[in-house]
This record gives sequence, structure tokens and C-alpha cells, in this order.
Amino acid sequence: MKMKRIFTLVLVLMFCSCKKYLDIVPDNVATIEHAFTMRNSAEKFLFTCYSYLPRDGHYIWDPSVYNGDEMWGINVTQGSLQVAQGFQSVVAPLFDFWNGDKYGVPSLFMALRDCNIFLDNIDKTLDLTVQERDRWRSEVLFLKAYYHYYLLRMYGPIPLIRKNIPISASVEEVKVKREPVDDCLAYILELLDQSMPGLPERIESEATEQGRITQLIALSVKAKVLMLAASPLFNGNTDYANFTNDTGTPFFNQVYDKERWKEAADACKVAIDAAHQTGHKLYYYSENDANSALVSPETNLKMNIRNSVTARWSPEIIWGVTNNLTTDNQRMAQARLDGNTPGMASVGSSLAPTLKMAELFYTKNGVPIKEDKTWDYTGRFELRQSGVKEQYYIQQGSTTVGLHLDREPRFYASLAFDGSIWYGQGRKTEGGNWVVRAKFGEYSGGVPVNGYSATGYWPKKLVNAENVYSATSNYTIVNYPHPEIRLADLYLLYAEALNEYSGPGAAVYEYINYVRKRAGLKSVEESWSNYSVNSGKYQTQQGLREIIQQERAIELCFEGHRFYDLKRWKKAMTELNYRVQGWNILQSTAAQYYKVVTLHDRKFDFKDYFWPLRELDLIVNKNLQQNPGW
Repeated sequence: MKMKRIFTLVLVLMFCSCKKYLDIVPDNVATIEHAFTMRNSAEKFLFTCYSYLPRDGHYIWDPSVYNGDEMWGINVTQGSLQVAQGFQSVVAPLFDFWNGDKYGVPSLFMALRDCNIFLDNIDKTLDLTVQERDRWRSEVLFLKAYYHYYLLRMYGPIPLIRKNIPISASVEEVKVKREPVDDCLAYILELLDQSMPGLPERIESEATEQGRITQLIALSVKAKVLMLAASPLFNGNTDYANFTNDTGTPFFNQVYDKERWKEAADACKVAIDAAHQTGHKLYYYSENDANSALVSPETNLKMNIRNSVTARWSPEIIWGVTNNLTTDNQRMAQARLDGNTPGMASVGSSLAPTLKMAELFYTKNGVPIKEDKTWDYTGRFELRQSGVKEQYYIQQGSTTVGLHLDREPRFYASLAFDGSIWYGQGRKTEGGNWVVRAKFGEYSGGVPVNGYSATGYWPKKLVNAENVYSATSNYTIVNYPHPEIRLADLYLLYAEALNEYSGPGAAVYEYINYVRKRAGLKSVEESWSNYSVNSGKYQTQQGLREIIQQERAIELCFEGHRFYDLKRWKKAMTELNYRVQGWNILQSTAAQYYKVVTLHDRKFDFKDYFWPLRELDLIVNKNLQQNPGW
């Protein structure tokens, strides 16, 4: 009987080996009996439920960092780059959050088990106030919803872990089944709705409770879930007509429902209104930092963008996930800024935005580089000299390419490259800023032992300007939580949902233009009317859809959204089959350095829309179906 129970547990969730269960089951049972007798131990269990949050944004632990088209790296053996190079497998899947293996740590089914244990037992804790109990229960209901959402986004249809299966269950009872996508979405939304009444409107003590769940976070995640439900991947996706359960019911609904966009738009607006009511707003450097009065308007615009992500108390951040405090990412995103050994040795410098990403940003007129009738697209790779008008973006007199000139402020805020100005890192006066020197043999480039940019670009946007790059000591990092959701994200989601439901209109333009204004750009209407070769593009639903999608790619670059956006829009087959390119970084002269080189031919097949289930899981549980193509 004992061995039958152990085997039962293996089948229930399938995230560890039998040996692991043999090691922990007796202790685990005893722990559960005592974990909820006192407030302190119950609170530890609450934080255990939080501890399973994936480390979103981390360049090693988040599959989205390298699997989109935004960045590349030099360590091709790392998990995310392995997936991007086509080395995913069903035998030992990379980023296996189903089982908690191969960078997919921890298992999110284990997280769901612990959430259920908490919900089943928290009423036994007697030394809690009613308010505390309600809040803790609500937080765990949210986490349970979020873990289901994360798995759904990754795997498609999943088993729903409504309750933990008892240890006395039969072998057949624990052979869980995947459930249709719409059932999964409905259950996630039900949990989110249940969580909201007990959650606080805001965090009163950010120093001690930052990252804990609020009503606004729950409302924002609900908006994101509904956006996923309305998007082409999950809304009438006939590509999966033959992907069915054991009764022949398709896992994906087969009929497009336009009303889903209305539900998503309404949810976005509710979240936006709640954000405004609790003091959230787009970040402006001039309103938040006294140093803004001492620098140029150009630097202010750059810092609007950088600090919207990196400022620790940014009013724009709705959910900062403290499981990733970005220390590692900042070290890897920081270019070497002088030849001093302590400074060089303490930064990794190898997170590398792609040339494709550099081309995605707008011109200074706020339209794509292919559309701007005043911008020389065909001559974008020709050598130019930067002038006085670029002095706050590129060192005056630098030899660069046309691609780096007359671009929008977000280009210069988000990317560093050879000759570009790097504000902050211990230098906050105009004229005394750092300059990136990225050609071969120079301190930012070459191929230093500890890392380098494979493309000649760095994601400067991810680096806190308060960090200090010193000529005499190691690099000092000021941490900030990864911005899982910020207000600009909600604005653009709302605009997208409105456009999909009813087409172009004043409200759609309004929320796009809030984001563009903060970035120093004119409105969509003015920019396209005056500068685009396709002046009426913003007046059609398809045209405005393309504008919104590019706006999201630019505004939210390097924050972990692009990979999942491309998949939910069903554009990954187009956008992620491309050549990963950069500059010829092993050259020391401008004429040779500014030659485009290909680092990898990136492939994305139909099967890559969803992660594979491990082959062993399918053998153990015959009720599970493999995702199509694997």
C-alpha cells in the first residue's frame, strides 16, 4: 500500500523522480500537520507559495529573453539560446515548468499543489486577524490563477488543479487530463475574481511589501488573460482543429468571437482606472528627479524611458516581481565604459540586442524607417559623421551609420552602440558623460575574456542610471524588481483591444498618444499624415493594428513581452524566422566594423507555438496528449 501511494503521487503531478518523493513524503506530511498551527509558520507557507513565481526577465531563467527577436548572446549553451537554435526536445524539454527541470525551475504544478494546501488549511491558523486571513487567502488565490495562466500560455490546454488529489486515490484517478483552452481560461478568471475582494488596493509599505499582490495587479493580470483569450492564438484558431481530447472535442475553440475583444477592452479600462485612482501614472524624469533640471531636454527624454523601468519607486510600475531583482541582467547589459581593470572585470556586457531590433525603432518623426519619406532608408548602412544636433545621443564627430542618426528618443534611451552617449553610471553632467567605444581592441568591444556584445548593441534601457561604473573599484548596482506590468503596457493593450473590436477611433489614438508623448513623439495622426508614405495607415483597422504592434515592440522592448505577443498574434512564424544579425565586431575601422554579419539563422516552426510535454509523462499517463508537431 505504501508503494502504491508513492506511485500515485508520481502520477498526480509528474514533476520529480520517485527518489525525490521517497525522500520527502514522510517529512512533508508531518510538516503540513503543523504548518498552520501558528501565524509565523503559516506566513512562511504563504511566502513559499510566492517563491514559485518564475524569474521573468532573467536572461538565464526566462525563455522569452532570447527566444524572441530582440536579443542574442555569446554563451550558446545557455537554455534559452539552445531553444532558439532549435535544440528543444521531447526527451528532456528545456524550460520544463511542467516538471521543474532544465531551467524550468520550479515546477508550477508543485506550486499549485502548495497553493491548494494553503487554501485548505489557512482557516486552522487561530492567531490571525480576519483581515490578515482574507488577504493571505486572496493572495494565494491570485497565485493559483497566475500559475495556471503561465502554464496555459506556455503549453496550451493543461490539467486544472482545482483540488489536490488525495494520497488514497487510485492509479486511474490520478491520471489527469488536459482540459479545453476555454475551460482553462474560465477557471483562471474565476480564481482572479475570487481573489480581488480580500486584496489591498495598494501596498502601504513598499520597503517591506513590494511585490505582494494588490487588487490592481489582479485586475491587470485579468486584463492580460482576457487579451490572450481574444487574440488569434486562442480565439477561433482552426490550425488546431484536429488537436482533440479523448472524446473528439477540440482543445481550441474553432469559431472566432469578436465580443472577446470587448471583454478585454473593458477589463483593460477597469485596470487603467484603478491604476489612476491609486496614483499610478507614466514616468516623467522632470517630475521625479531633481537632476532633470541640470540636463538637456534630449537627456530628459532618454531618462523618461530608462527610469520608467529601472527607477525603484517609479509610479508607472504596477507589478514589480521581486523574484528577479535584475542584478544579473544589469551586469550583463552594461557595456564596458573605460579600460580600467576593476570596472571591466565586474560587468558581463553580453546581452546583445539584434540589428533587427535596432531597425524596428521609429525615425525622429515617429514612423517606421521604411515609411518615413524624409529618411534615407536605402542609405541606412552608409557611413556618416554625427553632428552637433546629435551631441546628446552620439559623440559629436563620431563616424557611424545612417541607421543611428535621426532616430526617435527611445532608440537612444534603449540601445547603446559605438560612439553613443551613456548618461549616468556615476556621471550626470552633460559633456562629461561616458562614450561607448565598441570597435575591436577598444574597451567596449573586442572580445574581452569576461564577455562582449555579439551584435555591437547593448540594452541600455535595462541598466539603472544610479549604478556606478568606477575607475577605481568594481561596478556598483542599484537593484530594481523586474517590471512585470507597467502602465504603458495597459495603455497599449487597451488601444489594441478597442481597435480589434471597433476599429480606429479617438479613444484608440488617445492611449497610444499618451505613450508617444512621453517618448517625445507627435501623435499617431500627425506623424503618419505628415511623414509617412502611407499617410492614411492609421485610419484603417489593419494599418492601426500594425502601428499598435510596432508601438508595443518599441515601448516594451527587452521587458519580456515581445515573444509572447508574437505568439498570441500568430505572427511568430513570420517574425521569428529571420537572420540574427549585428555589426562586424572583430574589426577596428569604421569601414569594416559597419558591415552586417549574420550570427544565426533563427527558425520557428508551427510546433514551437507551444512547449512540448516530456515523453516520459506521456508514457506514465496515457490520458495526456502531446502538443501538435512534437
